[in-house]
Amino acid sequence: MKEYSPESIRNVALIGHGGTGKTTLTEILLFTAGETTRVGKVGEGNTVSDYTSNEVERQFSISLSSLHLDWQNTKLNLLDTPGYTDFIGEVKCGLKVSDTAIMLLRAVEGVEVGSETTLRLVNELGLPLAFVVNKIDNEHSNFKEVVKKAKERLTTGAVVVTFPATEGLQFNTVVDVVKMKAFQYGPIGSKKVTEMEIPENCKADAEAYRTELIEKVAELDEALMSKYFDEGSLSDKELEIGIKKSMINRSLSPVFAMSADKGVGMNNFLDFVVKYFPAPSEGKIAEGSLKDSKQKVQIPCKPNAEPVIFIFKTVAEQHVGELSLFKVFSGRVNAGMDLINENTGKVERLNQISILNGRHRKEVTSLSAGDIGAVVKLKDTHTNNTLASKTFAVVLEPIVFPSALLKGAIIPHSKGDEDKIANCLHSLHEEDPSFNVKFDPEISQTIISGQGELHLALAIKRLKERYNVSVDLVEPKIPYKETIKGKAESIEYKHKKQSGGRGQYGHIFLKIEPQPRGKGFEFVDAVVGGNVPGRFIPAVEKGVIETMERGILSGCKVVDVKVTIFDGSHHPVDSDDMSFKIAGSMGFKKGFLEARPILLEPIYDLVVKIPDDCMGDVMGDLSSRRGKILGMDSDGHFQIIKAQIPLSEIYKYSSTLRSLTAGRGAYSTKFRHYEEVPKEVEAKVVEEYKKSKLEE
Repeated sequence: MKEYSPESIRNVALIGHGGTGKTTLTEILLFTAGETTRVGKVGEGNTVSDYTSNEVERQFSISLSSLHLDWQNTKLNLLDTPGYTDFIGEVKCGLKVSDTAIMLLRAVEGVEVGSETTLRLVNELGLPLAFVVNKIDNEHSNFKEVVKKAKERLTTGAVVVTFPATEGLQFNTVVDVVKMKAFQYGPIGSKKVTEMEIPENCKADAEAYRTELIEKVAELDEALMSKYFDEGSLSDKELEIGIKKSMINRSLSPVFAMSADKGVGMNNFLDFVVKYFPAPSEGKIAEGSLKDSKQKVQIPCKPNAEPVIFIFKTVAEQHVGELSLFKVFSGRVNAGMDLINENTGKVERLNQISILNGRHRKEVTSLSAGDIGAVVKLKDTHTNNTLASKTFAVVLEPIVFPSALLKGAIIPHSKGDEDKIANCLHSLHEEDPSFNVKFDPEISQTIISGQGELHLALAIKRLKERYNVSVDLVEPKIPYKETIKGKAESIEYKHKKQSGGRGQYGHIFLKIEPQPRGKGFEFVDAVVGGNVPGRFIPAVEKGVIETMERGILSGCKVVDVKVTIFDGSHHPVDSDDMSFKIAGSMGFKKGFLEARPILLEPIYDLVVKIPDDCMGDVMGDLSSRRGKILGMDSDGHFQIIKAQIPLSEIYKYSSTLRSLTAGRGAYSTKFRHYEEVPKEVEAKVVEEYKKSKLEE
């Protein structure tokens, strides 16, 4: 296999709203470049990048796919990312190792929710951006309106490079404003492209778009600007250098008109990518930290430097095992090379290095700086790990995956499957770090969390398909806490049992009172005169603590109470630790119920970002969920609501917010404090607990 230098590589991530045609675009690009011999269709389940059973069944991308092609002796690495927000973690993986993001927009719908969501990620990373206006063959296509909206809502740097000669069902020709020629495409599969003069009805638009492009390029440099004003144009070489520089500094985002379904506009797009998109060695230099000193260092994208690779994705293949997808940030890696995992300190051998087209692997002997590949069966390496040489122990910044928006508790169908389920869930987390799992001892449930209902539902489905493990997904229990508002001054409890032979006897007087919130539990021994021998006092405390752990009202932990034992009696024969432990437990329970017991619930800070026109609906919904609005801020076309809301009201809020905002809303939560539960809610919780105890 040919090895490409960094200058001959282009790494691009295809991003955008679901249904914009990213997977279809990769199909026609692979076919156009001769990488495949047929054009697959999403509807037929035979595309290169959407190859898993769930993707074939649902007809949309779920996982990131790595693809590659060669165009004019330049290697184009394509990272096809999902469009649905439940899989935003996959988009972050793709953008981490890309040098340019290509956002697809539909020629009718234009800028959609996923466009704005993924743009935020692109801006966070400071990546150059390009646009593909796809589906120009739709009869309601409106290319100019889509470009206008892209400038208004996404970036003022959006500048047309190719535009349709005619839109709608007859679309087969694009006008290229860099080459100032028109290109007519033959039927899909023919690969026939005819260069021609620009049609008369398109000349005015072509001149206007070219002028806009040159002006955008000239803005970069005073000398270019002066020349443009003096001569009215720039040379081809000046334009070439200027376009690339403008893309790198993000002042220019080229816009391409295409139909992936009809294969129109592909060659012009590929020509532009090869000539003008930044190579890995031309963009922003990657930074890392030296492992021991944490000192920041630059990682040059040079083949003759020390090798540094970053694992950006882990894929579990049925007959292969785990496949680690990586980008070579520096140096050159060869099959059989040993590198050190700088996150764990362990040595890893790169046995088989491959380049991917979906599930299809091509083995290669080496990959140079800037390239993307995959390696099979690393012993102890995971997504976000950096592998480097002994002499350059550097760690790259990890991908920051989004916080969970939805949590669910899993209940196994079969007893004894717990260990197997834990291992399987861990494997799913390795593949998708935005899917998390943990056992919560406070509510005794295994909790899985992710970006939405679809995200969790697919995880449950994978458990069944891959590992033959069946579980139910239910709403997690709320970790309420119990406490008191009043005092019980003198609680007497006598445990006395005689059943032949030695009996049981424990007699105590307790005082129970509330502690300030957050102070915890305090036990005081105030017995005088030896009525309760000192050796039995720890048993009383143990009985109280065990009852506090089990709870009394709702089966939830008791907090913030002070218990004082101040009197009692004992029997010289029948008294023992167990008797006083039972007395402590029952006495505390009796006193707790007399001291105005209450339930506390977890309250979370909630920050919701929504479009202006959704404000009323979202505010009304928050009020119905017992939310307290703390304040509001503006952010462009969006409003940011800050509120506090009980955890019990957040379950499936992601789905409700998507429904209320047509998918344009986003939110985050963070635990704040515990607060008293309203009496009507407390009554329901207590009643449900009593009912569950009866059923047991």
